[in-house]
Amino acid sequence: MNYKETLEWLFAQLPMYQREGKAAYKANLDNTLKLDEHFGSPHKQFKTIHVGGTNGKGSVSHMLASILQEAGYKTGLYTSPHLKDFRERIKINGEMITEQYVINFVEENKSLFAGIKPSFFEMTVAMAFQYFADQQVDIAVIEVGLGGRLDSTNIITPLASVITNISFDHMALLGDTLEKIAHEKAGIIKPGIPAIIGTKDPASDFVFIEKAKECETTLEFASENWQVTRDNKNTYRLENKNGITFAPVQADLKGLYQRKNIPAVLETVLSLRNNDLHISDQNIYNGIANTIRNTGLLGRWQELSQTPYTVCDTGHNIDGLTEIVAQLKTCTYEQLHFVIGMVNDKDVDSVLRILPKDAIYYFCKASIPRAMDEKTLAEKARVNHLHGKTFPTVAAAYQAAREAASNRDMIYIGGSTFVVAEVI
Repeated sequence: MNYKETLEWLFAQLPMYQREGKAAYKANLDNTLKLDEHFGSPHKQFKTIHVGGTNGKGSVSHMLASILQEAGYKTGLYTSPHLKDFRERIKINGEMITEQYVINFVEENKSLFAGIKPSFFEMTVAMAFQYFADQQVDIAVIEVGLGGRLDSTNIITPLASVITNISFDHMALLGDTLEKIAHEKAGIIKPGIPAIIGTKDPASDFVFIEKAKECETTLEFASENWQVTRDNKNTYRLENKNGITFAPVQADLKGLYQRKNIPAVLETVLSLRNNDLHISDQNIYNGIANTIRNTGLLGRWQELSQTPYTVCDTGHNIDGLTEIVAQLKTCTYEQLHFVIGMVNDKDVDSVLRILPKDAIYYFCKASIPRAMDEKTLAEKARVNHLHGKTFPTVAAAYQAAREAASNRDMIYIGGSTFVVAEVI
Protein backbone atom coordinates (compact mmCIF):
# COMPACT_ATOMS: atom_id res chain seq x y z
CA MET A 1 0.00 0.00 0.00
CA ASN A 2 1.06 3.59 -0.53
CA TYR A 3 0.65 6.23 2.21
CA LYS A 4 -2.84 7.29 1.15
CA GLU A 5 -4.03 3.67 0.99
CA THR A 6 -2.44 2.97 4.38
CA LEU A 7 -4.36 5.82 6.00
CA GLU A 8 -7.59 4.73 4.34
CA TRP A 9 -7.07 1.25 5.74
CA LEU A 10 -6.41 2.62 9.22
CA PHE A 11 -9.48 4.82 9.22
CA ALA A 12 -11.65 2.02 7.84
CA GLN A 13 -10.43 -0.77 10.11
CA LEU A 14 -9.95 0.98 13.40
CA PRO A 15 -12.51 3.11 15.24
CA MET A 16 -11.24 6.61 15.89
CA TYR A 17 -12.66 8.70 18.73
CA GLN A 18 -12.22 12.02 16.93
CA ARG A 19 -14.46 10.82 14.10
CA GLU A 20 -16.81 8.32 15.70
CA GLY A 21 -17.14 9.53 19.29
CA LYS A 22 -18.04 7.38 22.27
CA ALA A 23 -18.13 4.08 20.36
CA ALA A 24 -14.35 4.26 19.86
CA TYR A 25 -13.49 4.97 23.50
CA LYS A 26 -11.97 2.03 25.38
CA ALA A 27 -12.48 2.20 29.15
CA ASN A 28 -9.37 0.17 29.94
CA LEU A 29 -5.71 -0.21 28.99
CA ASP A 30 -5.89 -3.89 28.00
CA ASN A 31 -5.16 -3.38 24.29
CA THR A 32 -2.46 -0.82 25.00
CA LEU A 33 -0.69 -3.22 27.35
CA LYS A 34 -0.92 -6.06 24.81
CA LEU A 35 0.61 -3.85 22.12
CA ASP A 36 3.28 -2.62 24.52
CA GLU A 37 4.25 -6.18 25.42
CA HIS A 38 4.45 -7.15 21.75
CA PHE A 39 6.78 -4.26 20.92
CA GLY A 40 8.98 -4.75 23.98
CA SER A 41 7.92 -1.67 25.97
CA PRO A 42 9.57 0.91 23.69
CA HIS A 43 8.45 3.80 25.92
CA LYS A 44 10.99 2.70 28.52
CA GLN A 45 13.85 3.55 26.13
CA PHE A 46 13.50 7.34 26.46
CA LYS A 47 12.50 9.94 29.02
CA THR A 48 9.01 11.42 28.88
CA ILE A 49 6.86 14.31 30.05
CA HIS A 50 3.12 13.66 30.31
CA VAL A 51 0.71 16.53 29.56
CA GLY A 52 -3.04 16.34 30.18
CA GLY A 53 -5.89 18.75 30.89
CA THR A 54 -9.04 20.01 29.19
CA ASN A 55 -7.72 23.06 27.35
CA GLY A 56 -4.16 24.15 26.63
CA LYS A 57 -2.46 20.77 26.68
CA GLY A 58 -1.54 21.04 23.00
CA SER A 59 0.01 24.48 23.40
CA VAL A 60 1.87 23.44 26.57
CA SER A 61 3.15 20.27 24.90
CA HIS A 62 4.45 22.18 21.88
CA MET A 63 6.08 24.91 23.98
CA LEU A 64 7.83 22.31 26.14
CA ALA A 65 9.02 20.42 23.06
CA SER A 66 10.30 23.67 21.53
CA ILE A 67 12.23 24.54 24.71
CA LEU A 68 13.76 21.06 24.89
CA GLN A 69 14.80 21.32 21.22
CA GLU A 70 16.43 24.68 21.94
CA ALA A 71 18.29 23.00 24.82
CA GLY A 72 19.78 20.51 22.37
CA TYR A 73 17.71 17.44 23.21
CA LYS A 74 16.44 15.16 20.47
CA THR A 75 12.78 15.63 21.30
CA GLY A 76 9.80 13.50 20.39
CA LEU A 77 6.32 15.01 20.43
CA TYR A 78 3.09 13.01 20.43
CA THR A 79 -0.17 14.98 20.12
CA SER A 80 -3.71 14.62 18.82
CA PRO A 81 -5.78 15.16 16.82
CA HIS A 82 -4.05 16.12 13.58
CA LEU A 83 -5.33 18.94 11.41
CA LYS A 84 -3.93 18.37 7.92
CA ASP A 85 -1.83 15.21 7.97
CA PHE A 86 -1.94 12.16 10.27
CA ARG A 87 1.83 12.48 10.67
CA GLU A 88 1.43 15.71 12.69
CA ARG A 89 0.70 13.45 15.64
CA ILE A 90 4.22 12.05 15.77
CA LYS A 91 7.21 14.38 15.41
CA ILE A 92 10.88 14.54 16.31
CA ASN A 93 12.42 18.01 16.56
CA GLY A 94 9.47 19.36 14.60
CA GLU A 95 9.80 16.85 11.75
CA MET A 96 6.85 14.57 11.13
CA ILE A 97 7.21 10.80 11.10
CA THR A 98 7.97 9.65 7.57
CA GLU A 99 5.24 8.29 5.33
CA GLN A 100 7.32 5.17 4.78
CA TYR A 101 7.52 4.45 8.51
CA VAL A 102 3.74 4.67 8.78
CA ILE A 103 3.33 2.35 5.79
CA ASN A 104 5.84 -0.19 7.12
CA PHE A 105 4.44 -0.13 10.66
CA VAL A 106 0.94 -0.95 9.43
CA GLU A 107 2.06 -3.55 6.88
CA GLU A 108 4.27 -5.38 9.38
CA ASN A 109 1.64 -5.44 12.13
CA LYS A 110 -1.63 -6.06 10.28
CA SER A 111 -2.00 -9.55 11.70
CA LEU A 112 -1.29 -8.26 15.20
CA PHE A 113 -3.98 -5.61 14.84
CA ALA A 114 -6.42 -8.19 13.47
CA GLY A 115 -5.98 -10.22 16.65
CA ILE A 116 -6.00 -7.45 19.25
CA LYS A 117 -8.42 -5.11 17.42
CA PRO A 118 -7.01 -1.90 18.92
CA SER A 119 -8.66 1.48 18.49
CA PHE A 120 -7.14 4.02 16.14
CA PHE A 121 -5.69 5.86 19.13
CA GLU A 122 -4.23 2.72 20.72
CA MET A 123 -2.50 1.82 17.50
CA THR A 124 -1.19 5.35 16.99
CA VAL A 125 0.29 5.51 20.49
CA ALA A 126 2.07 2.21 19.86
CA MET A 127 3.43 3.59 16.59
CA ALA A 128 4.66 6.75 18.29
CA PHE A 129 6.45 4.94 21.09
CA GLN A 130 8.08 2.52 18.68
CA TYR A 131 9.18 5.35 16.37
CA PHE A 132 10.68 7.37 19.22
CA ALA A 133 12.57 4.29 20.41
CA ASP A 134 13.80 3.45 16.91
CA GLN A 135 15.00 7.03 16.40
CA GLN A 136 16.62 7.09 19.86
CA VAL A 137 15.08 10.33 21.09
CA ASP A 138 16.41 11.75 24.35
CA ILE A 139 13.01 12.75 25.62
CA ALA A 140 9.41 12.83 24.37
CA VAL A 141 6.54 15.11 25.30
CA ILE A 142 3.42 12.94 25.36
CA GLU A 143 0.01 14.62 25.20
CA VAL A 144 -2.92 12.75 26.71
CA GLY A 145 -5.57 11.96 24.13
CA LEU A 146 -8.69 11.85 26.29
CA GLY A 147 -9.05 11.98 30.06
CA GLY A 148 -5.92 10.52 31.61
CA ARG A 149 -6.49 7.55 33.91
CA LEU A 150 -7.53 5.21 31.10
CA ASP A 151 -5.80 6.97 28.21
CA SER A 152 -3.50 4.84 26.08
CA THR A 153 -0.57 7.11 26.85
CA ASN A 154 -0.86 6.40 30.58
CA ILE A 155 1.60 3.52 30.63
CA ILE A 156 4.59 5.87 30.80
CA THR A 157 6.48 6.88 33.94
CA PRO A 158 7.37 10.48 33.11
CA LEU A 159 9.76 13.00 34.63
CA ALA A 160 6.75 15.23 35.30
CA SER A 161 2.97 14.94 35.07
CA VAL A 162 1.37 18.17 33.84
CA ILE A 163 -2.37 18.95 33.93
CA THR A 164 -3.19 22.30 32.39
CA ASN A 165 -6.74 22.87 33.69
CA ILE A 166 -10.13 21.28 34.16
CA SER A 167 -13.26 22.25 32.24
CA PHE A 168 -16.42 20.63 30.92
CA ASP A 169 -15.65 18.51 27.87
CA HIS A 170 -16.25 14.88 26.84
CA MET A 171 -18.71 14.63 29.73
CA ALA A 172 -20.36 11.49 28.34
CA LEU A 173 -17.05 9.70 28.90
CA LEU A 174 -15.32 11.54 31.75
CA GLY A 175 -18.21 12.57 34.00
CA ASP A 176 -20.70 15.38 34.37
CA THR A 177 -19.00 17.31 37.19
CA LEU A 178 -15.61 19.02 37.40
CA GLU A 179 -14.73 16.70 40.29
CA LYS A 180 -15.37 13.59 38.19
CA ILE A 181 -13.44 15.02 35.22
CA ALA A 182 -10.56 15.99 37.51
CA HIS A 183 -10.46 12.46 38.90
CA GLU A 184 -9.93 11.09 35.38
CA LYS A 185 -7.29 13.73 34.56
CA ALA A 186 -5.51 13.11 37.88
CA GLY A 187 -4.96 9.52 36.81
CA ILE A 188 -1.68 10.54 35.14
CA ILE A 189 -0.17 11.55 38.50
CA LYS A 190 2.28 8.81 39.49
CA PRO A 191 4.03 7.85 42.75
CA GLY A 192 7.08 10.02 43.32
CA ILE A 193 6.68 11.90 40.03
CA PRO A 194 6.34 15.71 40.37
CA ALA A 195 2.89 16.97 39.39
CA ILE A 196 2.20 20.42 37.94
CA ILE A 197 -1.33 21.79 37.66
CA GLY A 198 -1.68 24.83 35.42
CA THR A 199 -4.74 26.47 36.94
CA LYS A 200 -5.96 26.24 40.53
CA ASP A 201 -9.72 25.88 40.74
CA PRO A 202 -11.61 25.30 44.02
CA ALA A 203 -14.06 23.06 42.16
CA SER A 204 -11.34 20.52 41.42
CA ASP A 205 -8.02 21.35 43.11
CA PHE A 206 -8.75 19.10 46.11
CA VAL A 207 -8.82 16.11 43.75
CA PHE A 208 -5.22 16.76 42.70
CA ILE A 209 -4.11 17.48 46.27
CA GLU A 210 -5.54 14.16 47.45
CA LYS A 211 -4.02 12.29 44.50
CA ALA A 212 -0.58 13.80 45.12
CA LYS A 213 -0.76 12.80 48.79
CA GLU A 214 -1.80 9.29 47.79
CA CYS A 215 1.18 9.12 45.42
CA GLU A 216 3.53 10.74 47.94
CA THR A 217 4.69 13.28 45.41
CA THR A 218 5.06 17.05 45.11
CA LEU A 219 2.31 19.18 43.65
CA GLU A 220 2.60 22.72 42.28
CA PHE A 221 -0.19 24.97 41.05
CA ALA A 222 1.43 27.17 38.40
CA SER A 223 -1.27 29.84 38.60
CA GLU A 224 -0.46 30.28 42.29
CA ASN A 225 3.29 30.45 41.72
CA TRP A 226 3.40 32.91 38.82
CA GLN A 227 1.98 36.36 38.25
CA VAL A 228 1.54 37.04 34.53
CA THR A 229 1.09 40.28 32.61
CA ARG A 230 0.97 40.58 28.83
CA ASP A 231 1.48 43.64 26.64
CA ASN A 232 -0.04 44.25 23.21
CA LYS A 233 3.09 42.95 21.51
CA ASN A 234 2.58 39.45 22.93
CA THR A 235 5.37 39.83 25.46
CA TYR A 236 4.82 38.25 28.86
CA ARG A 237 6.27 39.44 32.14
CA LEU A 238 6.36 36.74 34.76
CA GLU A 239 7.11 36.96 38.45
CA ASN A 240 7.57 33.87 40.58
CA LYS A 241 6.46 33.98 44.22
CA ASN A 242 9.73 32.27 45.20
CA GLY A 243 11.82 35.06 43.72
CA ILE A 244 12.75 33.29 40.48
CA THR A 245 12.86 35.92 37.75
CA PHE A 246 12.90 35.73 33.97
CA ALA A 247 13.36 38.49 31.46
CA PRO A 248 10.20 39.35 29.48
CA VAL A 249 9.19 36.37 27.34
CA GLN A 250 8.09 36.95 23.74
CA ALA A 251 5.63 34.32 22.46
CA ASP A 252 4.81 33.50 18.84
CA LEU A 253 1.53 31.88 19.93
CA LYS A 254 -0.86 34.84 19.88
CA GLY A 255 -3.88 33.62 21.81
CA LEU A 256 -4.58 35.57 24.98
CA TYR A 257 -5.19 32.23 26.68
CA GLN A 258 -1.46 31.49 26.50
CA ARG A 259 -1.14 33.64 29.65
CA LYS A 260 -2.56 30.58 31.46
CA ASN A 261 -0.36 28.08 29.64
CA ILE A 262 3.05 29.76 29.94
CA PRO A 263 3.17 29.50 33.77
CA ALA A 264 2.51 25.75 33.46
CA VAL A 265 5.38 25.52 30.98
CA LEU A 266 7.77 27.43 33.26
CA GLU A 267 6.80 25.43 36.33
CA THR A 268 7.45 22.22 34.39
CA VAL A 269 10.84 23.48 33.21
CA LEU A 270 11.83 24.21 36.83
CA SER A 271 10.89 20.62 37.70
CA LEU A 272 12.92 19.28 34.76
CA ARG A 273 15.93 21.29 35.90
CA ASN A 274 15.63 19.52 39.25
CA ASN A 275 15.75 16.27 37.26
CA ASP A 276 19.17 17.24 35.89
CA LEU A 277 17.99 18.41 32.48
CA HIS A 278 20.14 21.30 31.32
CA ILE A 279 17.78 24.04 30.18
CA SER A 280 19.04 27.61 30.23
CA ASP A 281 16.94 30.76 30.52
CA GLN A 282 17.85 31.53 26.91
CA ASN A 283 16.55 28.11 25.86
CA ILE A 284 13.24 29.03 27.49
CA TYR A 285 13.04 32.42 25.76
CA ASN A 286 13.92 30.96 22.36
CA GLY A 287 11.63 27.98 22.82
CA ILE A 288 8.56 30.07 23.62
CA ALA A 289 9.42 32.65 20.94
CA ASN A 290 9.81 29.99 18.24
CA THR A 291 7.22 27.35 19.15
CA ILE A 292 5.50 27.47 15.76
CA ARG A 293 8.77 27.40 13.82
CA ASN A 294 10.26 24.60 15.94
CA THR A 295 7.21 22.35 16.15
CA GLY A 296 4.84 23.31 13.34
CA LEU A 297 1.90 23.88 15.68
CA LEU A 298 -1.27 24.92 13.84
CA GLY A 299 -4.67 26.29 14.73
CA ARG A 300 -3.99 28.40 17.85
CA TRP A 301 -5.24 31.92 17.07
CA GLN A 302 -3.69 31.32 13.67
CA GLU A 303 -3.79 34.35 11.40
CA LEU A 304 -4.75 33.37 7.86
CA SER A 305 -5.04 36.84 6.34
CA GLN A 306 -4.59 40.49 7.27
CA THR A 307 -7.13 41.94 4.79
CA PRO A 308 -9.66 41.16 5.94
CA TYR A 309 -8.14 40.10 9.25
CA THR A 310 -8.87 36.36 9.39
CA VAL A 311 -8.18 34.05 12.33
CA CYS A 312 -8.93 30.42 13.12
CA ASP A 313 -8.68 28.63 16.45
CA THR A 314 -9.35 25.08 17.61
CA GLY A 315 -11.06 26.16 20.86
CA HIS A 316 -14.26 24.13 20.99
CA ASN A 317 -15.70 23.97 24.52
CA ILE A 318 -17.18 26.54 26.88
CA ASP A 319 -13.88 27.55 28.51
CA GLY A 320 -12.03 27.63 25.21
CA LEU A 321 -14.66 29.75 23.48
CA THR A 322 -14.92 32.07 26.50
CA GLU A 323 -11.25 32.90 25.96
CA ILE A 324 -11.83 33.37 22.23
CA VAL A 325 -14.75 35.74 22.77
CA ALA A 326 -12.64 37.79 25.19
CA GLN A 327 -9.90 38.11 22.58
CA LEU A 328 -12.38 39.02 19.83
CA LYS A 329 -13.42 41.98 21.98
CA THR A 330 -9.85 43.31 21.79
CA CYS A 331 -9.85 43.23 17.98
CA THR A 332 -10.74 46.21 15.79
CA TYR A 333 -13.21 45.66 12.93
CA GLU A 334 -16.36 47.08 11.39
CA GLN A 335 -18.20 43.74 11.16
CA LEU A 336 -17.36 40.29 12.53
CA HIS A 337 -18.06 37.32 10.24
CA PHE A 338 -18.14 34.08 12.26
CA VAL A 339 -17.73 30.75 10.45
CA ILE A 340 -18.82 28.04 12.88
CA GLY A 341 -19.38 24.30 12.97
CA MET A 342 -19.65 22.03 16.00
CA VAL A 343 -19.90 18.34 16.87
CA ASN A 344 -22.91 16.55 18.32
CA ASP A 345 -21.42 15.52 21.66
CA LYS A 346 -20.42 19.01 22.85
CA ASP A 347 -22.43 21.29 25.13
CA VAL A 348 -23.46 23.33 22.10
CA ASP A 349 -26.13 25.45 23.81
CA SER A 350 -23.73 26.72 26.49
CA VAL A 351 -21.22 27.76 23.84
CA LEU A 352 -23.82 29.50 21.68
CA ARG A 353 -25.06 31.54 24.64
CA ILE A 354 -21.69 33.32 25.03
CA LEU A 355 -20.99 34.11 21.34
CA PRO A 356 -21.25 37.73 20.11
CA LYS A 357 -24.80 38.64 19.10
CA ASP A 358 -23.76 41.27 16.53
CA ALA A 359 -21.70 38.91 14.34
CA ILE A 360 -22.89 37.51 11.01
CA TYR A 361 -22.82 33.72 11.25
CA TYR A 362 -21.98 31.13 8.61
CA PHE A 363 -23.18 27.78 9.99
CA CYS A 364 -21.47 24.75 8.45
CA LYS A 365 -20.80 21.07 8.90
CA ALA A 366 -17.35 19.48 8.96
CA SER A 367 -16.98 16.27 6.96
CA ILE A 368 -16.93 13.83 9.90
CA PRO A 369 -19.72 11.60 11.27
CA ARG A 370 -19.82 13.46 14.62
CA ALA A 371 -20.46 16.84 13.02
CA MET A 372 -23.75 18.55 13.88
CA ASP A 373 -26.02 19.26 10.92
CA GLU A 374 -25.62 22.91 9.94
CA LYS A 375 -29.37 23.52 9.96
CA THR A 376 -29.69 22.06 13.45
CA LEU A 377 -26.83 24.27 14.60
CA ALA A 378 -28.44 27.34 13.01
CA GLU A 379 -31.74 26.59 14.74
CA LYS A 380 -30.03 26.27 18.13
CA ALA A 381 -28.18 29.50 17.40
CA ARG A 382 -31.37 31.39 16.57
CA VAL A 383 -32.74 30.49 20.00
CA ASN A 384 -29.67 32.31 21.35
CA HIS A 385 -30.22 35.34 19.08
CA LEU A 386 -27.41 34.46 16.67
CA HIS A 387 -28.27 34.84 13.00
CA GLY A 388 -26.80 33.91 9.66
CA LYS A 389 -26.97 31.44 6.79
CA THR A 390 -26.27 27.71 6.53
CA PHE A 391 -23.75 25.99 4.29
CA PRO A 392 -23.28 22.26 3.67
CA THR A 393 -19.48 22.46 3.83
CA VAL A 394 -16.81 24.43 5.66
CA ALA A 395 -15.31 25.54 2.36
CA ALA A 396 -18.60 27.01 1.17
CA ALA A 397 -19.11 28.88 4.45
CA TYR A 398 -15.58 30.30 4.42
CA GLN A 399 -15.92 31.35 0.77
CA ALA A 400 -19.20 33.13 1.52
CA ALA A 401 -17.61 34.96 4.46
CA ARG A 402 -14.69 36.08 2.31
CA GLU A 403 -17.02 37.37 -0.40
CA ALA A 404 -19.14 39.28 2.12
CA ALA A 405 -16.36 40.78 4.23
CA SER A 406 -14.77 44.13 3.49
CA ASN A 407 -11.10 44.77 4.17
CA ARG A 408 -12.09 46.52 7.40
CA ASP A 409 -14.04 43.50 8.68
CA MET A 410 -12.84 40.41 10.55
CA ILE A 411 -13.45 36.74 9.82
CA TYR A 412 -13.21 34.18 12.62
CA ILE A 413 -13.36 30.43 11.94
CA GLY A 414 -13.86 27.88 14.71
CA GLY A 415 -16.21 25.97 16.98
CA SER A 416 -14.57 22.65 16.17
CA THR A 417 -11.08 21.31 15.55
CA PHE A 418 -12.42 19.76 12.36
CA VAL A 419 -13.73 23.05 10.97
CA VAL A 420 -10.25 24.56 11.45
CA ALA A 421 -8.65 21.48 9.89
CA GLU A 422 -10.66 21.95 6.70
CA VAL A 423 -9.83 25.64 6.46
CA ILE A 424 -6.08 25.38 6.87
